[in-house]
Amino acid sequence: MRHVLLLDLDDDPELIAAYRHWHRPGGPPAAVTAAIRAGGVAALDIWQVGDRLVMVMETTPQFDPAANAARDAADPEVRAWDVLMDRFQRRLPFAPAGEKWIAAERIYSLAEQP
Repeated sequence: MRHVLLLDLDDDPELIAAYRHWHRPGGPPAAVTAAIRAGGVAALDIWQVGDRLVMVMETTPQFDPAANAARDAADPEVRAWDVLMDRFQRRLPFAPAGEKWIAAERIYSLAEQP
């Protein structure tokens, strides 16, 4: 299943550069990458334009966001990564309390067009 999520960064060129640096190949801690893969995420890409981020995830049938959140909350390395990333991230104005990445709703598909 494909998931598309959005989040903003603080609109500061130095912070955006640091965020990009943390996401270079080998930048995230191995425990974070392992947790993502173990959680049923088959592919994950983050795209950026200005201070807006778009995450595109392909998940397996084993993907369970609630179970993943509980597992991640118990992992000190994943929690430390989340705290570090929170320094750079800004929630969308309409995001529910406590949520960072907000799921987008697909409103058009070329495959569905005649």
